[in-house]
Amino acid sequence: MNINITKKDSLSIISLNETRLDASIAPQFKQEMEKIIADGNTQIILDISKLSFMDSSSLGAMVAVLKAMGNQGKMVVSGASGVVLDLFKLTRMDNVFTLVETTEDAQQYFTETA
Repeated sequence: MNINITKKDSLSIISLNETRLDASIAPQFKQEMEKIIADGNTQIILDISKLSFMDSSSLGAMVAVLKAMGNQGKMVVSGASGVVLDLFKLTRMDNVFTLVETTEDAQQYFTETA
């Protein structure tokens, strides 16, 4: 699993450098994200702009990550498009996750809700 972490002030920008997030790597994704949260990263922008495919097991892993954060932080998902965005909408998870188009939009979101 190829994940990059960039810090910008109090924000942690987590970029998934994968084109697919499916059952074969969803557990590893969840584990990596839980470690990132445990390391004190509580304001997370999850950049999934490179994903061209995501399945329900991956969505489940994202929900688990959101639950792991609890009330300690916030996660904004940026860059969902095409079939990935369709999955969020079809499952109504677009009502659970804060979805924005770009990491810049996500940074603005954190600024406005601070």
